[in-house]
Amino acid sequence: MKRYILTGAPGSGKSTILRRLAALGYATVEEAATAVIAARQAAGEAEPWTRPSFIDETVVVQRRRQVRTPVDGPDVQFFDRSPICTHALSEFIGHPIPPVLTAEIERIARERIYDRHVFFVRNLGFVEPTAARRISFEDSLRFERLHEDTYRAFGFRLIDIPAGPLPGRVRKIRAAIGRLQAAGV
Repeated sequence: MKRYILTGAPGSGKSTILRRLAALGYATVEEAATAVIAARQAAGEAEPWTRPSFIDETVVVQRRRQVRTPVDGPDVQFFDRSPICTHALSEFIGHPIPPVLTAEIERIARERIYDRHVFFVRNLGFVEPTAARRISFEDSLRFERLHEDTYRAFGFRLIDIPAGPLPGRVRKIRAAIGRLQAAGV
């Protein structure tokens, strides 16, 4: 089982790519932080990311989704973000790295949960705000750089997925997987 991470700036098109990959038959797992934000906002909390416990909640959802993803399905899975992204998010919003996140990062490293090759989805040149995404384009670029630095610091190799039409981005991901599988990586 190969588990690949899609990461990048907010609004870069990761979720759209993930939906297209799902339509092509790949197993996919949606982003946890967005789910936590949506649930909290539905309960009347306008900015749940301002609470330090937001990071803990995100990690719990990420782990639950990763553990519950069947290993007997398709041999390739795609995850919209990972605990490494949550580490970058915690730094970006100024929260200390909580023990639950440190433990989860140690677990995914020890158990080799994710492939060391990560698909880094580049920004589209703009950010469309949503209820869960309230970030300026300038801040999204800063966040993008922080994600790059964080993944590299944890020893991941980034596969660049440049801005462009959705079909080309998906083709690039599928071609990279083909090359990685052919190389036995």
